[in-house]
Amino acid sequence: MAEDAPKSIYDFTVKDIRGNDVSLSEYSGKVLLIVNVASKCGLTQSNYKELNVLYEKYKNQGFEILAFPCNQFAGQEPGTNEQIQEVVCTAFKAEFPIFDKIEVNGKNAAPLYKFLKSEKGGYFGDAIKWNFTKFLVNKEGKVVERYAPTTSPLKIEERRDTFVEIPGST
Repeated sequence: MAEDAPKSIYDFTVKDIRGNDVSLSEYSGKVLLIVNVASKCGLTQSNYKELNVLYEKYKNQGFEILAFPCNQFAGQEPGTNEQIQEVVCTAFKAEFPIFDKIEVNGKNAAPLYKFLKSEKGGYFGDAIKWNFTKFLVNKEGKVVERYAPTTSPLKIEERRDTFVEIPGST
């Protein structure tokens, strides 16, 4: 392993939906759910609805959702960043951070996604198969779980021991 290889997601800087650099080290000490999202997917309504529920419930307990729009799956996120933000904030009422549209597979895959996939490969190799693949990252910036696009975000709540201080669990 190269000496300068990323050791956690905190080693990455990404762009937010307005094009500003964001160091993921800003999220140090928080549990993260990183999701590749799309506005026009059959999974969109249910995923955004449930992600909002999770976010509302746990955002004040050190939990954050980071959404990365991606148009690599059947062209289901065709809009510009401005259009995506409008849809996500208006139609889906998402309050969690939305980032710059990226690629998650192939030679132009975002470095963050190369890292996520290397940490937790899927059942059919590392490639992201569809919109709404979810990665759960612990407070140390390590990937602890990968969820399929069809996994309900509320199912991830079963792992809340990862992101909620349960009394008596320390």
